[in-house]
Amino acid sequence: MTVLLEIKEKLKLIYSKYEAFILPVAKFLLAFIVLNTLNGRMGYMTKLDNIAVVLIVSLMCSFLPTGCLILFGALFSLLHMYALSLEVLLVGFCVYLVMFLLYFRFTPKDSLVVILMPLLFAMKIPYVLPIAVGLLCGPASVISVGCGVAVHYLFQTVSANASAINTMGEAESSAKIRLMIDGIIGNRGMIVVIAAFAITVIVVYLIRRMSIDYAWTIAMVAGAMTNIVILLVGDLIYDTNISVVGTLLGSVLAVIVAKIIEFFRFCVDYSRTEKVQFEDDEYYYYVKAVPKMSVAMSTKTVKKINSQRVKSGTSMQRNGAPAGRGTSSQYRGQNEGSTGRSVITERTGSASRSAYGNSGRAAGRGSGKSVTIGTTTADAPQGTSDDYEELF
Repeated sequence: MTVLLEIKEKLKLIYSKYEAFILPVAKFLLAFIVLNTLNGRMGYMTKLDNIAVVLIVSLMCSFLPTGCLILFGALFSLLHMYALSLEVLLVGFCVYLVMFLLYFRFTPKDSLVVILMPLLFAMKIPYVLPIAVGLLCGPASVISVGCGVAVHYLFQTVSANASAINTMGEAESSAKIRLMIDGIIGNRGMIVVIAAFAITVIVVYLIRRMSIDYAWTIAMVAGAMTNIVILLVGDLIYDTNISVVGTLLGSVLAVIVAKIIEFFRFCVDYSRTEKVQFEDDEYYYYVKAVPKMSVAMSTKTVKKINSQRVKSGTSMQRNGAPAGRGTSSQYRGQNEGSTGRSVITERTGSASRSAYGNSGRAAGRGSGKSVTIGTTTADAPQGTSDDYEELF
């Protein structure tokens, strides 16, 4: 778990550092995938089904607010409907108008929900979004989920009736409009899915707001079970042809994705839960505090040590004395802390002497003189001016 928490902190650090670059790239990729998927599902206007057009529009979406992607997606779909039939364009425009009025009135910030719902339907995994919305958003996001489902079934109705509309003549405008309206309003599968997803969002939201332990885990499991039950019951009653295996696998995948969302958004340690009680002049307070799981990032500190060699001003050499003398002399310079003092030691014969700082006093035995070589002068701390150390 510690490794996962460290990875989480590193990802958050990378995102906060490169947010100005990550967000445009993410919006560009999302717009590119959405527009390509839309062209693949409809594709009646060949001029729009062009990679150059998709790249240009995706690049524009990368620098514009996320809500602009909804406008471009709606514009692309309306142009495809116009290429199919003017009556289809009229019906699609009315549906978009109703949805936009509801969307901008109640949930204008849930643009990603409206965009991702038709995309996840095309990928056969729409069950992920209701649970994720219940964990991250509020109950008003039911409208955004419903609008996304309606957009998917609008595309499905247009694709299903495209061949019949092409065979109709221009004089059968009312028949085309009736065909589209009946395909949208009379679609019981759409009503069942909207009801299931809406109830799932509310159930997940209410449970994850409770003060019980593991509320998020219970909420996502309860939401998945609620979604499965409503979809299967709706399939038995209205014969909506919902795949049972696809629903079960999609719900399992939804729970896995929800656990990943929980790890990044609501990672707490219930084993260290504390209950606090206090009061003031008017109320008693009972507080349950659950600490978040976090780990300190390990940092590496590199220290660079520069060794300085003290140079002698005398004729002594580093590895010995000049020829002809019976003594061997060695010295060492040692800088101590911030005082800038150096310790120089000279050995002559059997005796050793030590010179400390710039003092002329020496400690040792035997004959000979103490020599101070290449010392540095600095203010010594109090109480150490007469202290000496015998190194040998």
